[in-house]
Amino acid sequence: MQIDTTHLEVYHNADQHRFELIIEEHLNMAQYILAGERIVFTHIEVHPTLEGQGIATLLAHAGLEYAKANQLKVMPLCPYVAAYIKRHVEYQSLLAAGFHV
Repeated sequence: MQIDTTHLEVYHNADQHRFELIIEEHLNMAQYILAGERIVFTHIEVHPTLEGQGIATLLAHAGLEYAKANQLKVMPLCPYVAAYIKRHVEYQSLLAAGFHV
């Protein structure tokens, strides 16, 4: 299934502690834990039929923009979020003390 990601909007489901993107009834998400002034990204999940189309990128971007807007320090336990931060140096200043990518 090929998806045009240009008009997709990520929804912040604060009650479930995740950023969501529903495509064709498939829930894709970036899960996190709030810990004081830190946000811990634990997992990104993309439905197998949607992999490789930039869905994880949209989720990581939305989560990091949320952290930036709310002055939260980021703890990227999720390997995808860590790799995203490594590729996008504008988010490296958000890293919590002791975290390097």
